[in-house]
Amino acid sequence: MKILGIIPARGGSKGVKGKNIKSLSGEPLIYYTIKEALKSDLTSLIVSTDDEEISKVAKSYGVEVPFKRPTDLSNDTAKSIDVAVHALNEMERIHGFNYDAIMLLQPTTPFRTYEDINDCLNLMINHPEADSVISVVDVKGHHPARMKYLQDGWLIDPPFCEEIENQNRQELRPMFIRNGAIYLTRKITLLKKSYKGEKCLAYEMPGERSVNIDNMQDFEYAEWLHSKFLK
Repeated sequence: MKILGIIPARGGSKGVKGKNIKSLSGEPLIYYTIKEALKSDLTSLIVSTDDEEISKVAKSYGVEVPFKRPTDLSNDTAKSIDVAVHALNEMERIHGFNYDAIMLLQPTTPFRTYEDINDCLNLMINHPEADSVISVVDVKGHHPARMKYLQDGWLIDPPFCEEIENQNRQELRPMFIRNGAIYLTRKITLLKKSYKGEKCLAYEMPGERSVNIDNMQDFEYAEWLHSKFLK
């Protein structure tokens, strides 16, 4: 299979200014994704960006930045799936061959490893019926069965609430949420404007590698986590 790895990294960031190249434990945030992806079995790896400084940093780590992302795909309302389709079309035009699938690797989830990437690739190769493979993390204590609606200040039980009040987490069926680290999608599914498709395999990752950076608190937590456990 020919798999195109896409690292989306636009210049505008509201939560953390210059987030994609902001220093995390002495390296630009995007470095962590580039470093591991370059060691993986991806056929090709590119960064899609509209920003010259991000492009310069990415190239310094040995990754291709073969085009500048259009302005209409770089604003706050642009959808990541449109960014992925654009990158796929551009790379097929440049290289002159077709890819079978793409893997979206968001730099804001910096702690995935090349083993995670390769494990997802192997899952898709070994399951030709799968439209996609998406990385997830166990929600643990934030289980939906424990959640409530708010109505005029009152707590309202949803229909999916726990069977008994304050039910032990261990008694609840495990649930998972996408962690943003890996979206591996077959081309035919992506062109239908879906990452997931109808048959999606889960790739479970541990919490310490599932940090998703959206604001400064996330950034500071990621720095602490990296220095204590992942460095």
